[in-house]
Amino acid sequence: SLDSINATTSAIVKYVSQRAGIGINAGRIRGLGSEIRGGEAQHTGCIPFFKMFQAAVKSCSQGGVRGGAATLFYPLWHIEVESLLVLKNNRGVEDNRVRHLDYGVQINRLLYTRLIKGGDIALFSPHEVPGLYDAFFADQDEFERLYTQYEQDPAIRKRVVPATELFSLLMQERAGTGRIYIQNVDHCNTHSPFDPKVAPVRQSNLCLEIALPTKPLNDINDENGEIALCTLSAFNLGALDSLDELEGLADLVVRALDALLDYQDYPVKAAYHATMNRRTLGIGVINYAYYLAKNGVKYSDDSAIGLTHRTFEAIQYYLLKASVQLAQEFGTCPAFNETTYAQGKLPVDTYKKDLNTICQEPLHLDWEGLRADIVKHGLRNSTLTALMPSETSSQIANATNGIEPPRGLVSVKASKDGILKQVVPEFERLKNQYELLWQMPSNDGYLKLVGVMQKFVDQAISANTSYDPQRFEGGRVPMKQLLKDLLTAYKFGLKTLYYHNTRDGADDTQTDIQDDGCAGGACKI
Repeated sequence: SLDSINATTSAIVKYVSQRAGIGINAGRIRGLGSEIRGGEAQHTGCIPFFKMFQAAVKSCSQGGVRGGAATLFYPLWHIEVESLLVLKNNRGVEDNRVRHLDYGVQINRLLYTRLIKGGDIALFSPHEVPGLYDAFFADQDEFERLYTQYEQDPAIRKRVVPATELFSLLMQERAGTGRIYIQNVDHCNTHSPFDPKVAPVRQSNLCLEIALPTKPLNDINDENGEIALCTLSAFNLGALDSLDELEGLADLVVRALDALLDYQDYPVKAAYHATMNRRTLGIGVINYAYYLAKNGVKYSDDSAIGLTHRTFEAIQYYLLKASVQLAQEFGTCPAFNETTYAQGKLPVDTYKKDLNTICQEPLHLDWEGLRADIVKHGLRNSTLTALMPSETSSQIANATNGIEPPRGLVSVKASKDGILKQVVPEFERLKNQYELLWQMPSNDGYLKLVGVMQKFVDQAISANTSYDPQRFEGGRVPMKQLLKDLLTAYKFGLKTLYYHNTRDGADDTQTDIQDDGCAGGACKI
């Protein structure tokens, strides 16, 4: 509604001024030409409102360091999608482009199936297909039933396009701009700490690792709306000598972040109430590339799968154990009953079983004992894990950033604060053990490892795809390869895909970090 759109715009300004990385869910805005007031007027569509959101995001500098940044989300089946997919590219004119936002395109099983089978995709205006938008997140079988019903109904306004054409346009724009992101909304809800029937996950944030419930605001003081906020931290994997160390570290970090929730500022009531009810944390990792090098394994040859499985199993297990302990001391989060944990479900129950074809590593910890403790005592925090980019914080720790392979043994990183040269940890001893980004023959090994991580991570992962055109005939990455990687990510249960990196032949040791919107602490959506 107009009230909701205006309240959202006000909330964006407040949070951008606090240096937040923003996620905006605009997928429910009705399509161009929709009837208003019984046909008295026609709707102007999404783009004018996207421009308003862009103005709000850019209205405040993030502490004078960088401009505000946001990712805006919409479903691939939106009737305006062909116009929305090109909003960021350099063609066109200002009237039909909104270039200073990033975009998250939302996809699910049915849409991928249409691609695989060479079928068509019907595009709808959300308000003209009752129940479809909600089912897109809450119930995949119900979505499929409604979608096929509306598809066959001649009274429903729609456009029909071949799935291969629509997905090709999506991947072309993702490749061309690097910043058209992917959200698999079914995985965000079927492999989720939230019960999608009462608290569906409808969007992510700027960096696509936050997967939390949201509700629209009717005004800026609306206490029934829900702005999701996640307070972040990370384990330095390179500093670990044994996974057993994670038990004490997990207790420390959960206590620290949970305490922080009670005294930080909340400029908008909808964020305060959501945080107090859910007490969501997002604990990730840095220095993963060093961790692999130190243990003599690589991204691309499957040698790191077992180590990664054991590591992320321990991370999630010990974080949950710490949150159970806090629940016993301070009580469960008030909205614990809206989690799947309250039903006795754990991430090890709901992951994409296709992972079992590439990873035979067994579980090593007492998940059944943990399940019993969670059911008995509850959790202090609705979520515990999210894997963020952590570019800036990795620099401070002289660590490789997040889960990413470094581009060079020495990287030159540019920001508005100047130029920084960063050397990988233990350069002399391990320089032949590191696998650099452009040494990897494809995305396959990396995507498998992210899938293994996602088995345990209860929110999402900022995962990137990277391409060197010189590896392909004619120096062009074929569309077939882009679609194959997209389907591989879906097959292994990834919830989101972040940047699309293309090697341009320039000095690839330099990285621009100024848009790492979640680097400094909290992400709001």
